[in-house]
Amino acid sequence: MLYSKSFFNGEDKDWVVFVHGAGGSSSIWFRQLKAYKDEFNVLLVDLRGHGKSKEMSTMKKYYKEKYTFKTVSYDVLEVLKQENIQKAHFVGVSLGTIIIRTIAEINPDVVKSAVMCGAITRLDVRSRVLVWLGHTFKKVVPFIWLYKLFAWIIMPKKNHEESRSLFVKDAKNLARKEFLKWFRLTYDVNPLLRYFKEKEMEAPTLYIMGEEDHMFLPPVRKMIQEFKHSELVVVEGSGHVVNVDKPDEFNQITLEYLHRQSDLKKVES
Repeated sequence: MLYSKSFFNGEDKDWVVFVHGAGGSSSIWFRQLKAYKDEFNVLLVDLRGHGKSKEMSTMKKYYKEKYTFKTVSYDVLEVLKQENIQKAHFVGVSLGTIIIRTIAEINPDVVKSAVMCGAITRLDVRSRVLVWLGHTFKKVVPFIWLYKLFAWIIMPKKNHEESRSLFVKDAKNLARKEFLKWFRLTYDVNPLLRYFKEKEMEAPTLYIMGEEDHMFLPPVRKMIQEFKHSELVVVEGSGHVVNVDKPDEFNQITLEYLHRQSDLKKVES
């Protein structure tokens, strides 16, 4: 169904599942892999139509259906079932954080804890204008132009250049039809985010955001004030994609958090 790759480190180790964003692939986590697989069991997945899952998508009839956050999330849950993973920590970036949140709604027991990098929790006026422009011109403008524009607006600074380049490079591998299917998900984003804003996820959650994530940090700051078992860490000198902009800080902060959650779960059990 989806391309996935697992790294098993022992029965006594927790699983960590990485979920990339729209247009990306599991390669976005290359600077996390070594640090994580030394301390956890790791599962990487390429979402439908992305990365190496692009080749597999032609084999499944249901890939012709309309995409929703639920269908995409069920794909990931199916991979966990195939790998016999009952519970895991989830680490997501950008739109991947919405997928993790949806997985927690479908099956809350599978999520031990979550790390949300560059979390999308609300679309502000600029975001909504971007989405409107995308829907207006998506049939007449090459999709990669739209993607480059979005990437530049979300990650505008010189020190965001590597993150922009990685996302655009992966997006070039998407077929046009696949891009349009994923872009249609933006119709579902606002009502879904309003619901998620009102209801905190049951699992402990770390939001790790760049101080220069000008579009998505402010709503996370506001939301976190209302939540009881969620934490926010803001990383200096980073934009939307902290795991690429500041990989060492990201690894240290998130590994410490996940170890803390693992130890707490062991004590509780």
